[in-house]
Amino acid sequence: MAKSATKDLTTGSPMKLILGFMLPLFLGMLFQQFYNMVDTAIVGQFLGIKALAGVGSTGSINFLVLGFVQGVCTGFAIPVAQMFGAKDYTAMRKYVGNTIWISAIFAVVLTTSTCLLCTNILTWMNTPDDCFREAYDYIFVIFLGIPVTFLYNILSGIIRSVGDSKTPLYFLIISSLLNIGLDLFMIIVLDMGVMGASWATVISQLVSGVLCLIYMIKRFDILHLSREELQFNKFYIGRLCGVGIPMGLQYSITAIGSILIQTAVNGLGSTYVAAVTAGSKVSQLLCCPFDAMGSTMATYGGQNIGAGKVERVRRGLFDCSCLGVGYAIIGFFIILFLGRSISMLFVNDTNGGSVEEILNLAQIFLTRNGAFYIALAFVNIVRFLIQGMGFSQIAIFAGVFEMIARGVVALALVPFFGFDAVCFANPAAWILADCFLFPLFFWCYNKMKLKFGTEPRENTTAEKVTE
Repeated sequence: MAKSATKDLTTGSPMKLILGFMLPLFLGMLFQQFYNMVDTAIVGQFLGIKALAGVGSTGSINFLVLGFVQGVCTGFAIPVAQMFGAKDYTAMRKYVGNTIWISAIFAVVLTTSTCLLCTNILTWMNTPDDCFREAYDYIFVIFLGIPVTFLYNILSGIIRSVGDSKTPLYFLIISSLLNIGLDLFMIIVLDMGVMGASWATVISQLVSGVLCLIYMIKRFDILHLSREELQFNKFYIGRLCGVGIPMGLQYSITAIGSILIQTAVNGLGSTYVAAVTAGSKVSQLLCCPFDAMGSTMATYGGQNIGAGKVERVRRGLFDCSCLGVGYAIIGFFIILFLGRSISMLFVNDTNGGSVEEILNLAQIFLTRNGAFYIALAFVNIVRFLIQGMGFSQIAIFAGVFEMIARGVVALALVPFFGFDAVCFANPAAWILADCFLFPLFFWCYNKMKLKFGTEPRENTTAEKVTE
């Protein structure tokens, strides 16, 4: 069937399967975070606080656009996982073929529009004048690299859909090491400033994407497409858009709330922008396990619903939730004892007398966010599982609730409570989203039980799974 072993998540112990699939995925996300971390650390150490604030001020718009790309790609991979679980390999390859078409269209439209509107976006976000140039130089190149982001996320998502979560990790390790070298070379040797950091990120991700493509062609016979399977098909395009676009919009809707918060932080000045930037980078690193759990549950849910094994979905949720709560507690203690030290990676002592204040503010931000990591764990686990089950259109409202919470904090509380309100924006968003997601999961689960029962189906077609 394939030269490289695929992994079936529909049989065996859910806990063992989830752990085995999640750990390589976690390490891959950890190395992916190194792209941004190394950029930020080198910028902060070699270019100063103003450059750090410039890069940090683009964080939310970066998440808005690239989060949409990541969400869309994750959504496109779900029908592939469902067809793999159903053993309908012809339909699976047709989904892969049509993913190529729709991804190319999205990449062209997003790259063109974001690059043309880059200056306007930064102006609307109230980016501080003293770091506006740095912000523009950084984010413009990142937007130019949107096709590269599509390339890696689509290919790695397809590879994971057939059960291989290890290979994308290996390629990310290579590209992360390359990213470090390119950062140092372009910033220190070529003196390219923050633009050097963004080019290093784009080039490194291009390498990982190309490696995924070569590997997929050479090692997975099951993914070799015929001319017919590559043809544009309205049914498969419609299904891909029906799953992918809501997941992309979910990221973007969530990011709108983050943009409102970022705009409020920008209004507090460069010191607060630098503190939130440093704290956010540390938090993103510590939250990689939650992201890995979410992506794991999307594939797990997709394969098991494709196989008609509804009861395993509930068991998987319980097992993964135990992992999420356990790590949330560990992550909080890491913040308490090491958060300030890790934040020092992004701030240089030679940058001025505000360094101590920045580190103190970053630690406050981290501690208040870390205290609510359990809520974040459930946001990722439950939401992605619901999407893997095929209910991405409904799950999008979790992002709406996150946006509402952050918007209320940014518009109503930050003007009165300043930085203290900023620190509680994320926890408020996570809690409100959970209040929606838990009832939604049980509604989706019961609906699947009524549709499929608890016994696995013997045969499945694309139309049966997606009707």
